[in-house]
Amino acid sequence: MRRLLGLALVAAIVGYLGWPYAVTIVSIEDDGAQAGTFDPAAYVDGVWERLESTIRDESVDLASILGAMRPNETGFAQKDELTTVAEEFGLMTAGEAHVYMVRATGTVTAVAADTSLGTLELSVEGYEGPVVVEVYIGPRIPSDESSIRDAVGFISFGDFREQTEYGKVASEINRRVSEALSSLDPAQLDGARIRLFGAMTIRTFNLVEIDVRQVSVVPLWIEIE
Repeated sequence: MRRLLGLALVAAIVGYLGWPYAVTIVSIEDDGAQAGTFDPAAYVDGVWERLESTIRDESVDLASILGAMRPNETGFAQKDELTTVAEEFGLMTAGEAHVYMVRATGTVTAVAADTSLGTLELSVEGYEGPVVVEVYIGPRIPSDESSIRDAVGFISFGDFREQTEYGKVASEINRRVSEALSSLDPAQLDGARIRLFGAMTIRTFNLVEIDVRQVSVVPLWIEIE
């Protein structure tokens, strides 16, 4: 009854205002159908080639990035100092995260593959500082990881209707990364010399000092040399 009364009221208002102010009444269900359902796989299909080429062509040597960081004896660095590094080598997101497209060659010093969040530690050639480099090898990438999506610089939150769609893009990228890394044998990685391209994030929101004892890289591609 209330719905009928509401429709009658709308009709009366439209009739009173006249044609220039007429509106079309659409149900919530119809409106959702008109908007369309977001397909993250289709979106990533459309940008994947550009994403790969951007990281391969524009990545920065990880040793250079780490060498520019100056952590204190406890492994913390000042935010303003890290901001200078990000301005030179990477990007800063709206959420104040510092994101980098990176490339590195080095020796695997440890492999942790006892959980689905498998990682390796990498001794990066050209860097002898205190920062430990962790590289994800799967079969799962952390659900809050968005390094590759954010670091390439051409996938922006404003391109999407809502945060959920933006998040699904990061998840789809990570799914493809995990799929590509599934061919790696952890037993062959320990002690191996590898080359990689990928991305990493340093979160700085609402912080003055940032823990950089360890950084985590999401690899788009790993090659055992």
